[in-house]
Amino acid sequence: MAVYTKISDKDIILINKKFKLGKKIKFQGIKKGIENTNYLLRTDKGKFILTIFEKRVNNSDLPFFMKLMDLLSLRKIICPKPLKDNYGKYLFKIKNKRACIVSFLSGKDKNILTYKNCFEVGKNIAKMHKATKNFKIKRANSMGINKLHPLLNSINFKKSNLILSYKEFFFNNLKEIKKNWPKKLPSGIIHADLFVDNIFFKNNKFSGFIDFYFSANDYYAYELAICINALCFDKNKSKFILNKQKVNNLIKGYEKIRKISINEKNKLNILCKGAAIRYLLTRAYDYINTPKTALIKIKDPKEYYQKLMIHNQINSFKEYIH
Repeated sequence: MAVYTKISDKDIILINKKFKLGKKIKFQGIKKGIENTNYLLRTDKGKFILTIFEKRVNNSDLPFFMKLMDLLSLRKIICPKPLKDNYGKYLFKIKNKRACIVSFLSGKDKNILTYKNCFEVGKNIAKMHKATKNFKIKRANSMGINKLHPLLNSINFKKSNLILSYKEFFFNNLKEIKKNWPKKLPSGIIHADLFVDNIFFKNNKFSGFIDFYFSANDYYAYELAICINALCFDKNKSKFILNKQKVNNLIKGYEKIRKISINEKNKLNILCKGAAIRYLLTRAYDYINTPKTALIKIKDPKEYYQKLMIHNQINSFKEYIH
């Protein structure tokens, strides 16, 4: 459950005065997600999402996220569109926290993607990348490869025997990944967190991307590496297995819109390692630091340990698709 901030009818009335959403019918908390508080608002004019930003989102980044979603919507990329209040502002305060209202996106996430789904996701990622190519807004990736050493150093390994057993593995792999990280690849604004719960489908057809609150400037191919880790592994009991057909379809869909250069393909393996260790480290940190009484489900870091081990056994782009 991810409803950290409780709101009342009085709060909704004040919000409605700012945004003129229509006659209030009802509002309800959305349990999915772990970073922010979300409410579904239903009025006679339609449905909207109220997002209240919690501690892990830097307030100084919020204007970037709002502008990005607005620009993407203008370019027909299917995503939530932030609404402006009576004074032309996206952001407002509620319960001493920053918040926004965005349009409702129809559809829902799928736990397991089909090959066709992977193709559609790849195609729409490429459309998004092409759309952002000339955007003037910029944000450094707060979870980029050069930001991971401070995160690793902040992990208190003594708190958990599970995490302690990974310590040497973490340090050795991050050192090797940083050493071999590409210096220059095609780049622009990427979503940077395309897990299954941030990709919507309706009647088994792609219906949009949500949750742009990790978006940043980075390599386009790094987005594909994140997606390979998040979308292209199958789970058999407690074991994760790379589904090369899913990777193949993701890549084919992407290349339907934007061709991937030889250099990008040659660097895909190290990018996949970087994406895997990024999520391995954040999950390890959360595993140790999230109170056991918390209402959110702590994700097991062992998943990304397994995935990084698999990437360590791959040497070429072809091994991801054949």
